[in-house]
Amino acid sequence: MRRTLRWLLSLVVLIGTVSAGAATAGAAPSDAPAAPAAKKDIKDRILAIPGMSLIEEKPVDGYRYFVLNYKQPVDHRHPSKGTFKQRISLLHKGEDRPTVFFTSGYGLNTNPSRSEPTQMTDGNQVSMEYRFFTPSRPEPADWSKLDIWQAASDQHRIFKALKKIYGENWISTGGSKGGMTATYYRRFYPKDMDGTVAYVAPNDVRNKEDSAYYDFFKNVGTKECRDRLNSTQHEIFERRDEMVPRLKKWAKENDYTFKLAGSADKAFEIVAQDLVWGFWQYHLLDECGTVPGEKASTDELYKWADEIGGWSAGTDQGMLPYTPYYYQAGTQLGSPDYEEPLLDDVRKYPGINVPRTYVPRDISMRFNKNDKAMRDVDNWVRHHAKGMLFVNGENDPWSAEPFRLGKGAKDSALFTAPGQNHGSNIAKLAAGDKEKATRMLLKWADVDVDPGEKPKRLTSYNKKLDRPDKREMTLRP
Repeated sequence: MRRTLRWLLSLVVLIGTVSAGAATAGAAPSDAPAAPAAKKDIKDRILAIPGMSLIEEKPVDGYRYFVLNYKQPVDHRHPSKGTFKQRISLLHKGEDRPTVFFTSGYGLNTNPSRSEPTQMTDGNQVSMEYRFFTPSRPEPADWSKLDIWQAASDQHRIFKALKKIYGENWISTGGSKGGMTATYYRRFYPKDMDGTVAYVAPNDVRNKEDSAYYDFFKNVGTKECRDRLNSTQHEIFERRDEMVPRLKKWAKENDYTFKLAGSADKAFEIVAQDLVWGFWQYHLLDECGTVPGEKASTDELYKWADEIGGWSAGTDQGMLPYTPYYYQAGTQLGSPDYEEPLLDDVRKYPGINVPRTYVPRDISMRFNKNDKAMRDVDNWVRHHAKGMLFVNGENDPWSAEPFRLGKGAKDSALFTAPGQNHGSNIAKLAAGDKEKATRMLLKWADVDVDPGEKPKRLTSYNKKLDRPDKREMTLRP
């Protein structure tokens, strides 16, 4: 890696001879420059940034790790109209290392971890909590200020503040909604980052056009596996009269409620109709043997449905923490309103699985006209993207509508991990694609790689820091 030279050179030219009254040997001349002050601790430098405050510092071997609050405008177009505190975290390796800007698109995991680009580049990592996820929510919450441009502007301000300390190359990254977030950020602030790695990021350009998902579920995996999954899901619906009382009992015992869904019966349908989706999102073809089948007991089916979809996803307690996502899905991002046709004879509430169901009714929602927001981003990626790497999973439902690169895209690539799910990453790509993707990433990070050598990650595996990116185990992106 290139390193910026930070030295101050001073040249003192002495003219003439030393007189008898000159300073004795070893004495410093009166006009000699003062010794440089000791460099401030990195925490002090970070906290000197206006608007930055410390929540806590946690010990991490080989790093400094800080959880911070950063004061942000509620409305970046009108900064004087209120502020809120946005949580970020910083895994500090060194100012001479590249920095990875990680976004989940959701809340902030305050436990230290390294995303794949951080592992590969041996860099620093800044992670941002998405606006309106608690506690990074303005009070009172003006939901009209939750959009992709405002969130990208949050990220831009954080970058500008920290770039003064971390002057080497920056890479943005994220998985699923975090990959979407990383892409939107580049669309609005294309010059901030030197490169971007977006994992399994769906691209719902036309919200009402969902044929790609129907085609996906007709062809994913094998016919044997598809038939087993479909028959198991259908049987769960057939046993609704046994399932719903169990769900009610469980909810009462755990103080769960169903106000948003409307009833336990509706909550049952919300979760049960997405079980096939959930299997392919988080599981692999060779796990199809674990699907219980239509002849399984009700206990087995109920437990399997909880493992795949999570009955809590239909409760208020499971929905409310994700209100910001569902609000965005219903106003800008779009969502796949996929309903398995094989359930038509047992479904009671067609059309219930839409963003409006998941958002409290006192929050107004209106979808942007003509899919304007997503069409704009899609057009930018196709025709103007530079330094963008998209990694998708062959068997991931969310990869059915991916970002695509057009002739105008430069220094960018799209790779698909064969047979993989929503946890796809560079490490799971085919060998040739993995080498190409790794080389691109290291180049963006300004890490020198010999053209004749196979590029590889610069760190060893760390079981405490290298846990898989926390992509929420839900049927959201």
